[in-house]
Amino acid sequence: QVQLVESGGGLVPPGGNLKLSCSASGSGFDMWAMGWYRQVPGKQRELVATMTDLSNRANRPKTNYATFAEGRFTIAKDGRNSVSLQMGSLNPGDTAVYYCWGSYWGQGTQVTVSS
Repeated sequence: QVQLVESGGGLVPPGGNLKLSCSASGSGFDMWAMGWYRQVPGKQRELVATMTDLSNRANRPKTNYATFAEGRFTIAKDGRNSVSLQMGSLNPGDTAVYYCWGSYWGQGTQVTVSS
């Protein structure tokens, strides 16, 4: 069974930085795509950033960002079936549970931006 485990959430002041990490275990193959989504209570889960072509060793992975994430967040491949999300210039509107996705969902990690 594939399991995705996130880490790195927490409390950060406005303007601060935070890095989330996600690693998938139990997969016998290299995932083609992984990404990050976020959700606040009462709202739909929304895309933050995705990375595709992860398993293509001939090409660099392709990235896609939500408008709010462009220029502030960076998704990166950390290894086989592992990605991270470096977040900067955080504001209270970024407070949410952040979920890792890779054909399956992680359990989520809380990010709170507050002074």
